[in-house]
Order: sequence, then structure tokens, then C-alpha cells
Amino acid sequence: MFTRLSALALTAVLTASAAHAQATLTIQADKPVHPVSPMLYGLMTEEINYSYDGGLYAEMVRNRTFHHDWSGMQHWIVDNAGDSAATIKMAAGDGPSEALLDSMRVDVTTASDAAPAGVRNDGWWGMALKPDTTYSGSFYARGDLDSITVSLVNNTTGKVAASTTVDGITGDWKQHTFSLHTARIEAGANNHLLLSFKKPGSVMLQLVSLFPPTYKGRANGNRADLMEMMAGMHPKFLRMPGGNYLEGDTVEERFDWKATLGPLADRPGHRGPWNYTSTDGMGLLEFLEWTEDLNIEPVLAVYAGYSLKGTHIAAGAHMQPFVDDALDEIEFVSGSTDTKWGAVRAKLGHPQPFPLHYVEIGNEDNLDHSGSYDERWPQFAKAIRDKYPSLKLIATAPVKRGLQPDLIDDHYYKRAEEFYAMTDHYDHVPRTGPKIFVGEWATREGSPTTDLGAALADAAWMTGMERNSDLIELSAYAPLFVNVNPGGMQWESDLIGYDAAKSYGSPSYYAQSMFAQYLGTEVSQTQLSGGVHTRFFTSVTRDPAKGEIYVKLVNGSTEPQVLDVKVQGAAPSGSATLVTLKGDARTATNSITDPERITPQVSRLHASGSIHHTVPPLSVQVLVLSAK
Repeated sequence: MFTRLSALALTAVLTASAAHAQATLTIQADKPVHPVSPMLYGLMTEEINYSYDGGLYAEMVRNRTFHHDWSGMQHWIVDNAGDSAATIKMAAGDGPSEALLDSMRVDVTTASDAAPAGVRNDGWWGMALKPDTTYSGSFYARGDLDSITVSLVNNTTGKVAASTTVDGITGDWKQHTFSLHTARIEAGANNHLLLSFKKPGSVMLQLVSLFPPTYKGRANGNRADLMEMMAGMHPKFLRMPGGNYLEGDTVEERFDWKATLGPLADRPGHRGPWNYTSTDGMGLLEFLEWTEDLNIEPVLAVYAGYSLKGTHIAAGAHMQPFVDDALDEIEFVSGSTDTKWGAVRAKLGHPQPFPLHYVEIGNEDNLDHSGSYDERWPQFAKAIRDKYPSLKLIATAPVKRGLQPDLIDDHYYKRAEEFYAMTDHYDHVPRTGPKIFVGEWATREGSPTTDLGAALADAAWMTGMERNSDLIELSAYAPLFVNVNPGGMQWESDLIGYDAAKSYGSPSYYAQSMFAQYLGTEVSQTQLSGGVHTRFFTSVTRDPAKGEIYVKLVNGSTEPQVLDVKVQGAAPSGSATLVTLKGDARTATNSITDPERITPQVSRLHASGSIHHTVPPLSVQVLVLSAK
């Protein structure tokens, strides 16, 4: 009797559970609610987590301009062979340019062909080498040593992977270039750069640089693998130069775009707000070329007189030079060669203006507790609007005075349950004010990159942004990058991880890619009814020109969701594509050693006006229907 009653009770529980899980998603394909913003998904980066130096920017030499402290020149070590002897020290006031007035002096007292003296650089947690690959380098030098041997050496075996000799060192500063070609070596990052000297003498060195092949072959360019990963996100824009990096801790440490132009020897670099020095090798023009290489638009942020440690410039006469600087920057980006700064851009090799439609005034000025943004915004907004009336202006705090912004920049860093609870946030925002730029957002779970639980909440939040894409014009996840080596991370829960040799996407990266790739031009009218899990979310967009409907399904529950998808006003035909991102636990994730544990999988299913489908637990799915 006990066994039979338990079985009956279990049947009742299972039946009730199944009834609760059954839901219907009705899509009225011929009744669009509103257009989807074509700029909805983009990129936001800044110099954090060694995102540029030590990350995207492909420079392999660390501390190429010999910054130093009480311990010496970081990442430069004397490496003397045999009985050779050499010492290094800083030489103040002796450099190749006004921006680089100091240099490293190498004094060689004993050296020979068999036992050269030398100095080595360990790179950004190593130097990644591949077989049969050419690496391009340069340095500035002056001294009485006629030649310098440049080598790439394996850290463990001491074997030389590539080597060359640079001749013509004289008593005058001169830039010397070289190339190093590897043979049939094993790929990996366990290598360093060695500069060696075969006779006694002295030499001054500055700006020692080495680059691998870069994305699209750009000189002073970017890592190919990280650029390809960004291309895989299907972005429409880059918010640049990004976040706190724009304003710095102090006014002097802001992103001073004019100091990032021209030859590298004319760029002094500056301290960023995340406690390390930026070379400024990735300057304003390099940011713009980045957007060009990905065929996306810049969203240009201009410094607006506020820095992170609370300093702000008073509006009025003291602010005017910074307003003028912003106008110059806009002219550099978008002006014709007939303008002063357009001509400068042309002289630097890019006569064609870059497309520019959005300018953001400041960054997170809601943190300025002095309230000075109420005075600073009108001065910037009026000057920019008067000269560039077609530009859309983005405010980073609520505006009480002056011109109303075209967009307000909202930032959200939440836990998964918080994002689940606020997916309907913008459903209730009036449509009478500015549009919204969700300029920074992320589910902060997982380290160094996000886990599956974060990806599920990210996807849930994106269903809300798509549904409200009449109001939300742009959005960007942050931070985008993290160097996963010890000491490389300042901020947890990032999108893309890498070391010197490899990179990978987090589960959130793939959720982002899926949502951006499968995005229609209009939001479809839908109704979700029946027993729906509390962590189940949907978004439906349609592209009539392509004849496709994109059904986004997010199941953050540990139980499956049974769903009938009914399409009215269009006739799905043939087979449908189903893209699935899922895992067995919210803590499941990808890593530098296991980069593809959670990746999208593509399958096919039969399509008709009514599709019976079970959405797996802990999954993000996109159902692509062909429907005329």
C-alpha cells in the first residue's frame, strides 16, 4: 500500500510539474511593435586588466621606454654570458626626442664573440612565438658599440629561436630596424628578447620594440586573434577611448589625445587609473583604425573636465581650453583635409575622414559629487552643437541645464538574480526624454572571465534591451578584455581572456555573439502564456528583407521549459536553425586551458506555424525561422 500511494503521489507531482512547465509563445510576425536600433550592440574597452598594453596592442616588449623605480628598470635584466660583464643604469636628459628624454645606458667592460654581454626583456608574461614567422622590431641607439645582436631565446632551454645583427651604431641618436624569422620551433610564450654585445663599450638605448604579424598587417597594430574575436561579436561601434581611461585619476592623467599622435618617439605615455603606465602606442588614430578594420563606427568620448579622484575644472574661462580641445578632436576624427586637424590626420596617413555620429561628453559624471556637470555640460554641448549640429550628444549624468542630450549613458554591474529581476526595467521608462546608451554593463559572476550563470543573466538582460530597442539605441558590455596571468586582472568577470599566446571567449562572450548575430530590424509582437519558469525570458525580432524571424530563448532555471512556438502572420517553412549555448551547472565556464567547454552548437529542426520545443535547463537558444 505504501509503495502504491508513493507512486501515485509521485505521478501527481510530475503531472503538476509538467503542467507548470508548459508554455506558449505566440508571435504576430506581421505586426511589428517598433524598429530595432541598428546600432544596438557594440564594444567598450579601456586600459584595465592589461587590455591594450599586454593585450590587444601587439607590442611584445614590456617597458619599452625604460620606466624605473628604486628597484631598477622593470622587466629589463642584465644577462651576461661566460666571463662577460655589463651594467645598466638610467641616463637622465639623454634621449632621442623631447618626449623621451631619458634612456638606458649599457656599459660593457668585458665581452667577446664566445661570451657576449647582454640585457634581456621578459615581455608581457613571456613572448609568444610561432614557427616560420617574421617579427618586426626597432630601437633607438647611440654609442661606441658598432653593432648589437638581437635574439629571441627560449626561457627553459636557452635555445635561440631567431637572431640578427644590427650594425651602424654611432654617436648620434638613430632609429634602427630589424626583423627576426623563426624556423621550425614549437609555438608558445616561454621566450624572451635578448640584446647582446660582443666587445667592450657603451651604448644608450630607447624605445626597444618588437611586433608579431598584426591584424590586416597594420604597422603598430593589434593582435590578430583578439581582433578576430571582436569581429565574431558582430559589433556596430566602439566606445573610445573608454571609461575611466578617458578622465584618469587627475586632469594631468587624462587621455590627452594630442600626445598620442605621430611617431612613437613623440609619445611620452601616461599613468592610467588602474595603476600601471600606458605607452600610448594605441593612440587616437590607432583607435580609429581599429574601427576601420572591423568596419564599425567610433563613439567618441571627449574629456569634459572631471577626473576620478574628484578634481574638476570650473566652467567658464578655465574650461574653455578643454572645450576647444574637444572640438579639435572631433575635427581630427571627421574633418576634411581643408581643416587644421583633418590636415594633421592626413599627414599621419589617413586623409579620409572617419564616420562620426555620436560624441559622449565625459564619463560617469554622476560620480562628480560637486554637481559641476550641470555647469560643464552646457558649455561643451552648446559648442559642439553649434559647430556640428548633426552629431548626437551623449550625457553621462542627468542634465538639468542647457541643451537636452540625445542620449543618456546608463551603467549596470549586477549579480545574476539582480539582472533577472530588472529585465523589464526599460518597459516602464517614458519615451518622451533622451534615448538610452547602456554604455557599460555586465553580470559580475565568475573569474577571471564570466561563467555560465553570468551568461544566462546577460542574455536575460539582452532580451529586455531588444524588446526596448526603440529607447535603447546602443549598448556595450564591459570590461571586454582580461590578461589571465597572475597580476593581470584588476576587475573580475570579463568577456575575453588571454595570455601572450592564446585567447578564449567566456560563456558571456558567446551569448553576446549570438544575440548580435541574430538580430532583426523590427521587434515582433509576442505573447508568452502558460506555465513559465520565473527565470525564462524571450525576445523576438524579424528581418523582413531576409525573410527571417529570430526567436531568443533564455532558460536560467535548472528545469527544462516546454514551449509551443506559434507563428501568425507569416508561414515558417522547411527546417529551422537552432543555436544552443548550455552547460550542466551555473559555475561551468571556459578558461585559457579549457577554452571551448561551453560554446554554441548548431542543429536543425522542422519548422511550421506551430513548433513544439523543449528549452534545456541553463541554456540560451536562438531559433532562426525562414518565414516570408
